[in-house]
Amino acid sequence: MANIIDGKLISDQIKQELKEKVSQLKNQNIAIQLAVIQVGNDPASSVYVSNKKKACAFVGIDSISYELSSDTTEEELLELIYELNESSSVNGILVQLPLPKSISEERILLAIDPKKDVDGFHPYNVGSMCIGKATYLPCTPAGVIQLLKRSNIDIEGKDCVILGRSNIVGKPMSLLMLQENATVTICHSKTKNLKEVCKKADILIVAIGKPKMITAEYVKEDAVVIDVGIHRDENNKLCGDVDFDAVFASCQAITPVPGGVGPMTIAMLLQNCIDSAWNK
Repeated sequence: MANIIDGKLISDQIKQELKEKVSQLKNQNIAIQLAVIQVGNDPASSVYVSNKKKACAFVGIDSISYELSSDTTEEELLELIYELNESSSVNGILVQLPLPKSISEERILLAIDPKKDVDGFHPYNVGSMCIGKATYLPCTPAGVIQLLKRSNIDIEGKDCVILGRSNIVGKPMSLLMLQENATVTICHSKTKNLKEVCKKADILIVAIGKPKMITAEYVKEDAVVIDVGIHRDENNKLCGDVDFDAVFASCQAITPVPGGVGPMTIAMLLQNCIDSAWNK
């Protein structure tokens, strides 16, 4: 029977550590401010933004929210970002994705000052990560690394299979696992013999975007399974890319949905905000 990796518990531990760091910074008269921009009123985005604001408040980071209407133009959004880039009080800028189709996500993310890119999406920061240079790491992959390390799961020398090749999770996840000396395979929709490839994984990280796709047939006995997906099932309950009930009996450890990777993403965002203050 698998050990359930409690992301909420681990993220709470990290947030408590970060709270102390923020207090130390404030004693040196260094304030931290995160600007969060949301365009439109997508319900899921609203929940994410609310959770980020609550987490900021807990550790002592000041968050300012810009809730823009769905008919905001790309130029208007760019103008706001340029203002925040120039603001001496703002340490981090976060643009909640997805954006309306009328706005280019690529152009918006490029406009953010890399020094304030606490999501870790700017090409400058992605390039720095690729060569192992200290930078802001994408929050979800960084959170997965912390989940594994703080659960005393060895990464070095292990076979890691990553399902998904997105710029937000799959690709950066592979780079961070390589930095931890894992042997990494990336799978995607064109991968042949997917079940056989996944069965070789000591650590299986799933970010493929299909609810409950990964069943016991994909998982080696005693593997560690990290589920990055989040969906609503036919009963409107939250679920992941992994069929938790089907996989739980045979794997060594597994993250639940909710309560696994999700809380860690926000904890790593807070870490990046604090790093931005130190760097400044």
